[in-house]
Amino acid sequence: MEGPIEIRPGVYGMGTGKVNWYLVEHEGRLTAVDAGLPRMATSIAKELASIARTPADVEAVVLTHSDADRTGLAPTLRDAGARVLVHADDDATLRKPAPKRGDAGARNTLPLLFNARMWSLMWHMVHRGYAKPSSLAGAETFCDGDVLDVPGRPLVIHTPGHTPGHCALLFAEHGALFVGDALCTWNPLTGVRAPQLMPRAFNENSSQCLASLGRIERLEAEVVLAGHGEPFTDAPAAAVERAREHLRIRT
Repeated sequence: MEGPIEIRPGVYGMGTGKVNWYLVEHEGRLTAVDAGLPRMATSIAKELASIARTPADVEAVVLTHSDADRTGLAPTLRDAGARVLVHADDDATLRKPAPKRGDAGARNTLPLLFNARMWSLMWHMVHRGYAKPSSLAGAETFCDGDVLDVPGRPLVIHTPGHTPGHCALLFAEHGALFVGDALCTWNPLTGVRAPQLMPRAFNENSSQCLASLGRIERLEAEVVLAGHGEPFTDAPAAAVERAREHLRIRT
């Protein structure tokens, strides 16, 4: 998925498919959900021009979490006038990016040195600025259950595990649930394309990731949009069931 692609009326996929971010239009106003990688800033003006928009038209950047592949364009869009919002538990790592802990520690990450797909993903991301993550102080913070006063008025669903402050965002009027890295539809280590949890080595607490699926499965939406992979055009309950089935097959 090379953006911008209109997934649903008023919902645009941005990024590369391997690393996605999104735009939501409501009554002529724009909210960015996540912000890709830093060097995507070199093409953002051209991409937005293709839908007759400019960076200044983005009123808010709502981050599902603070990882480097979610925050890259946030400073650029803030400098153009956008508000930046993140869950309170990820504000510290947005201000000062730091390596993940827990399941993302060396015990699980060192074996990835022998995974060719991992090297392909890392080249893809480093080429776009992953090694120099954006840091941003002064973001507005939100909590579970908040309805954000930004275009589209998303509901915040706290889904910790990938990071402590990871959240899904439900834009009910658009029928779209943005799950960040609570789920992926393309596994960067195996290449499998289906709703599933991110690989263990990418999460701070994979058990918590699994528990967080229960927070999104009863939500109503017509498309589930992840940080990695293609749109899943079915209900969140179906995406969650596919993810759980994937785990059962693996174990």
